[in-house]
Amino acid sequence: MQAYRRPLAPREIDHELLWLLLSLGTFVLLAVWLAARLATPQCAFHALTGFPCPTCGATRAAFQFLHGHFAVSFRFNPLAFLAFCAVAVYDVYALVVLTTRAPRLRLSNFSPGEKLLVRCATVVLLAGNWLYLLTARLV
Repeated sequence: MQAYRRPLAPREIDHELLWLLLSLGTFVLLAVWLAARLATPQCAFHALTGFPCPTCGATRAAFQFLHGHFAVSFRFNPLAFLAFCAVAVYDVYALVVLTTRAPRLRLSNFSPGEKLLVRCATVVLLAGNWLYLLTARLV
Protein backbone atom coordinates (compact mmCIF):
# COMPACT_ATOMS: atom_id res chain seq x y z
CA MET A 1 0.00 0.00 0.00
CA GLN A 2 1.17 3.44 -0.81
CA ALA A 3 0.01 6.57 1.03
CA TYR A 4 0.71 9.98 -0.46
CA ARG A 5 -0.59 13.53 -0.51
CA ARG A 6 -1.32 15.42 -3.69
CA PRO A 7 -3.48 18.28 -4.94
CA LEU A 8 -6.84 17.49 -6.47
CA ALA A 9 -6.36 16.80 -10.18
CA PRO A 10 -8.50 18.59 -12.76
CA ARG A 11 -11.83 16.84 -13.36
CA GLU A 12 -11.14 14.42 -10.51
CA ILE A 13 -14.04 13.59 -8.19
CA ASP A 14 -13.66 15.61 -5.01
CA HIS A 15 -14.15 12.75 -2.56
CA GLU A 16 -13.63 14.95 0.47
CA LEU A 17 -16.45 17.31 -0.56
CA LEU A 18 -18.72 14.47 -1.69
CA TRP A 19 -18.42 12.39 1.48
CA LEU A 20 -18.51 15.43 3.76
CA LEU A 21 -21.78 16.60 2.20
CA LEU A 22 -23.21 13.07 2.32
CA SER A 23 -22.33 12.55 5.99
CA LEU A 24 -23.52 16.01 7.04
CA GLY A 25 -26.75 15.56 5.06
CA THR A 26 -27.31 12.22 6.76
CA PHE A 27 -26.60 13.83 10.13
CA VAL A 28 -29.15 16.59 9.47
CA LEU A 29 -31.79 14.10 8.29
CA LEU A 30 -31.20 11.93 11.37
CA ALA A 31 -31.40 14.95 13.68
CA VAL A 32 -34.68 16.07 12.06
CA TRP A 33 -36.05 12.52 12.24
CA LEU A 34 -35.22 12.21 15.92
CA ALA A 35 -36.40 15.75 16.76
CA ALA A 36 -39.74 15.03 15.07
CA ARG A 37 -39.98 11.85 17.18
CA LEU A 38 -40.77 9.77 14.12
CA ALA A 39 -40.88 6.01 14.57
CA THR A 40 -37.58 4.23 14.16
CA PRO A 41 -37.44 1.32 11.75
CA GLN A 42 -37.85 -2.12 13.27
CA CYS A 43 -35.34 -4.86 12.54
CA ALA A 44 -36.97 -7.52 10.35
CA PHE A 45 -34.30 -10.09 11.26
CA HIS A 46 -34.91 -9.58 14.98
CA ALA A 47 -38.68 -9.71 14.50
CA LEU A 48 -38.43 -13.02 12.61
CA THR A 49 -35.75 -14.79 14.64
CA GLY A 50 -35.69 -13.11 18.04
CA PHE A 51 -31.93 -12.61 17.63
CA PRO A 52 -30.22 -9.30 16.92
CA CYS A 53 -28.74 -8.75 13.46
CA PRO A 54 -25.13 -7.51 13.11
CA THR A 55 -26.37 -3.90 12.95
CA CYS A 56 -29.02 -4.06 15.69
CA GLY A 57 -28.68 -1.15 18.08
CA ALA A 58 -27.07 1.13 15.49
CA THR A 59 -29.98 3.59 15.56
CA ARG A 60 -29.92 3.76 19.35
CA ALA A 61 -26.12 4.04 19.22
CA ALA A 62 -26.43 6.95 16.77
CA PHE A 63 -28.96 8.68 19.03
CA GLN A 64 -26.67 8.33 22.04
CA PHE A 65 -23.61 9.37 20.02
CA LEU A 66 -25.36 12.55 18.83
CA HIS A 67 -26.20 13.38 22.44
CA GLY A 68 -22.59 12.87 23.56
CA HIS A 69 -23.25 9.68 25.52
CA PHE A 70 -20.35 7.82 23.98
CA ALA A 71 -20.11 4.95 26.48
CA VAL A 72 -23.81 4.16 26.06
CA SER A 73 -23.45 4.42 22.28
CA PHE A 74 -20.57 1.94 22.41
CA ARG A 75 -22.61 -0.47 24.53
CA PHE A 76 -25.52 -0.49 22.06
CA ASN A 77 -23.31 -1.33 19.06
CA PRO A 78 -19.51 -1.12 19.27
CA LEU A 79 -18.93 -1.36 15.52
CA ALA A 80 -21.48 1.37 14.77
CA PHE A 81 -19.85 3.54 17.44
CA LEU A 82 -16.44 3.06 15.82
CA ALA A 83 -17.95 3.88 12.42
CA PHE A 84 -19.45 7.10 13.83
CA CYS A 85 -16.05 8.05 15.27
CA ALA A 86 -14.37 7.33 11.92
CA VAL A 87 -16.91 9.47 10.06
CA ALA A 88 -16.39 12.31 12.55
CA VAL A 89 -12.60 12.15 12.09
CA TYR A 90 -12.98 12.01 8.29
CA ASP A 91 -15.35 14.98 8.34
CA VAL A 92 -12.82 17.06 10.29
CA TYR A 93 -10.09 16.01 7.82
CA ALA A 94 -12.32 16.86 4.84
CA LEU A 95 -13.30 20.22 6.30
CA VAL A 96 -9.65 21.14 6.93
CA VAL A 97 -8.56 20.03 3.45
CA LEU A 98 -11.42 21.87 1.76
CA THR A 99 -10.97 25.12 3.67
CA THR A 100 -7.17 25.22 3.41
CA ARG A 101 -6.98 23.71 -0.09
CA ALA A 102 -4.31 21.37 1.23
CA PRO A 103 -3.10 18.33 -0.71
CA ARG A 104 -5.38 15.32 -0.41
CA LEU A 105 -4.41 12.07 1.28
CA ARG A 106 -4.69 9.12 -1.08
CA LEU A 107 -4.03 5.40 -0.67
CA SER A 108 -3.22 3.21 -3.65
CA ASN A 109 -1.37 0.14 -4.89
CA PHE A 110 -2.79 -2.33 -2.42
CA SER A 111 -1.10 -5.71 -2.69
CA PRO A 112 -3.25 -8.86 -2.88
CA GLY A 113 -2.18 -9.68 0.67
CA GLU A 114 -3.29 -6.28 1.95
CA LYS A 115 -6.63 -6.62 0.18
CA LEU A 116 -7.11 -10.05 1.78
CA LEU A 117 -6.17 -8.64 5.18
CA VAL A 118 -8.79 -5.88 4.86
CA ARG A 119 -11.46 -8.40 3.81
CA CYS A 120 -10.61 -10.75 6.68
CA ALA A 121 -10.52 -7.89 9.19
CA THR A 122 -13.95 -6.77 7.99
CA VAL A 123 -15.40 -10.26 8.45
CA VAL A 124 -13.79 -10.61 11.90
CA LEU A 125 -15.09 -7.19 13.01
CA LEU A 126 -18.63 -7.95 11.80
CA ALA A 127 -18.60 -11.41 13.39
CA GLY A 128 -17.15 -10.09 16.64
CA ASN A 129 -19.72 -7.32 16.78
CA TRP A 130 -22.53 -9.77 16.10
CA LEU A 131 -21.24 -12.13 18.80
CA TYR A 132 -21.19 -9.19 21.23
CA LEU A 133 -24.78 -8.29 20.31
CA LEU A 134 -25.91 -11.91 20.70
CA THR A 135 -24.35 -12.22 24.15
CA ALA A 136 -25.15 -8.72 25.45
CA ARG A 137 -28.91 -9.01 24.75
CA LEU A 138 -29.40 -5.23 24.72
CA VAL A 139 -32.20 -5.49 22.16
